[in-house]
Amino acid sequence: QVQLVESGGGLVQAGGSLRLSCAASGRTFSSYVMGWFRQTPGKERERVAEISWSGTSTDYADSVKGRFTISRDNAKNTVALQMNSLKPEDTAVYYCTARESYSAIYAYWGQGTQVTVSS
Repeated sequence: QVQLVESGGGLVQAGGSLRLSCAASGRTFSSYVMGWFRQTPGKERERVAEISWSGTSTDYADSVKGRFTISRDNAKNTVALQMNSLKPEDTAVYYCTARESYSAIYAYWGQGTQVTVSS
C-alpha cells in the first residue's frame, strides 16, 4: 500500500509555471505506475500524465503535451509534474495517483492540490 501527499499548487498567471510534487510512503514505491489526474467541477476527471515504474516511459493527455513533464525519483519516493505555459483551462484540483503495474485501476490517491491559472 502507498500513501500520497501532494504539494506545490497555487495561483499563477497565464503563461507561468508551477511544479507539483507528490511524496509517497511505502516500501514498494518503485513498483507502482504513477500518474497525475485533474478535475474541475462539472467535468469528468482527466488523466494528465503517467510515468512507468522505471521512469523510462511517460504518457500525456493531448491537452498538456509539450507543456507538462512528469518525472519520478524512486530513491526519494517522489513524483513531480512540471507545468509550463499554463492556461486558464488548466485550472483544476490535481491529484497524485498510483497503480500496480499489472492493473489498469488507480487504487491510491492523494488529497489533491488546487491549481488556479488567471487570465
